[in-house]
Amino acid sequence: MSTQERFKQNELKRSNPVFSRVRATIESAFYGNNVHEVTSVAEAYELAKKQSGVIVTDLPILHTKELGLPMGATQLVYNHGKILGRTASARHFVDDPKEDPAALASNLYEDIYAGHEQRYLKATVLVGLDESFTVKAHVMMPEDQAFNLLSYILNFQFFDEEAAKMYKNSKAYDEGDIYFYFDPNVTDPDYPKGFGVFDAPHNAAAVFGLRYFGELKKGTLTLAWAMAHRHGYAACHGGEKAFHFKDKNDKVFAFYGLSGSGKSTLTHATHGGKYDITVLHDDAFIISREDGSSVALEPAYFDKTHDYPAGHHETEYYTVVMNCAVTQDEAGRKVLVTEDLRNHNGRVIKSRYTSANRVDVEKDPITALFWIMKDNSLPPVLKIDDPVLATTMGLTLATKRTSAENLPKGFDMNTLVIEPFADPFRAYPVAGDYGDFKELFTERHAACYVLNTDAFMGKDIPKELTMKILEYLADDTDEWKPFGDFKGVSYMPLEGFEVKLDDPDYKKTLVARMQDRLDWVNDYNDKNPENPLPNEAKETLQGIIKELS
Repeated sequence: MSTQERFKQNELKRSNPVFSRVRATIESAFYGNNVHEVTSVAEAYELAKKQSGVIVTDLPILHTKELGLPMGATQLVYNHGKILGRTASARHFVDDPKEDPAALASNLYEDIYAGHEQRYLKATVLVGLDESFTVKAHVMMPEDQAFNLLSYILNFQFFDEEAAKMYKNSKAYDEGDIYFYFDPNVTDPDYPKGFGVFDAPHNAAAVFGLRYFGELKKGTLTLAWAMAHRHGYAACHGGEKAFHFKDKNDKVFAFYGLSGSGKSTLTHATHGGKYDITVLHDDAFIISREDGSSVALEPAYFDKTHDYPAGHHETEYYTVVMNCAVTQDEAGRKVLVTEDLRNHNGRVIKSRYTSANRVDVEKDPITALFWIMKDNSLPPVLKIDDPVLATTMGLTLATKRTSAENLPKGFDMNTLVIEPFADPFRAYPVAGDYGDFKELFTERHAACYVLNTDAFMGKDIPKELTMKILEYLADDTDEWKPFGDFKGVSYMPLEGFEVKLDDPDYKKTLVARMQDRLDWVNDYNDKNPENPLPNEAKETLQGIIKELS
């Protein structure tokens, strides 16, 4: 068994490291007489169909038998209010030195009590799809959230008989199961814009006042990633694919970027069928720092409906759809209007069968990591051989916010922001990720590339060019030129995207972007003196700025 759900009498002690006040509070709620356990995917589907406001379309779901759904099941749609993305500001971590853990626990008591007259549903899934790493996760939410429960079950691996067999033979970790309490119907008066309590060291969380499914998905992944970090893995918010060859070693590429950066597009690209490709996942996986192998954390894909217009073959693999318009076709069937007509960030859970070449574990070691940025000072691709600079560029990954997030009113979506390792869901100090990824470069000898998928000095970089870059790397036909006098940094000469380090305007822009990164590192260290970033990150950025100046 990977994690622990049941305990012997002599283990029921306050000193047991699995237990904590927050975990005990959350787990206890799961055993109330107002909680019904959903024991099959089919039951969850029938409950979701009956939820008030759910639209039962006339679009069939494929692979119902394999997914555990009733024969003839059709795609379901549920639309709700104006919050259409994750609310990062609602998250509070009990082990954050800036938080008051006693006060958070007090609010948690009240918020759970506030819902005691409701009836709830609960279910169990697995996070992690291989015997080397899999975690049992329990979720609980009000009956009127049956659609979200079904979405959760379809996004992760429902704990059925087949999953139980794998779990029984899985590697054991000295950890408790994950418990996730979710109640959009209760609003904490102290946190009217949403309240989330996370006790990552004890694998427990609760979220109140927020109904967006992404809170459930990424909240659960936050806990699983933190556990993976504690046990020798690098936590990855990104995509991974492998190129398989008969005449040379396989190549395993991992792409890191926020929603909208292109990581899913790069992960799923088939390159016209020129290669034997397998896909691990496009959003959530982990890499072993010991042997470089990778494990997917979830079977399904949580994608934007906007990316797939009516008639696109990917829409055939839709299961449940959120915040998306519905109309009637010429035959009077209820069908989807997917191009964000109703609102931005329409979402869907696509089944694993959308990827014919899908795998759950990649045994071959990681070959290369790609930091995907939206930074106009960077050419379409850089190669970085220095492990310190490679890690520092991941640490200071520069990008832009997307509609997948619930941002403050008036936020400029073109603002350049730093998101370390493209992971806004971290439940431990950033320095932990810095060490993990640096180890992949130093011990696993992974290559590092920086991809710019936005524009270079005002000229848009087409996705077709980015795809071509990957093919050059897969074919070993890539060519590089030194990026100025920077040791261990080179760029790929590409027509129309010439690098002119002797151009004063370009040099000024590059200095400004590097200074942004240095400012971010300094600001982070000022705000987190108890867990500062390594000095080498600051020093390598200072060296670049000095050289350019």
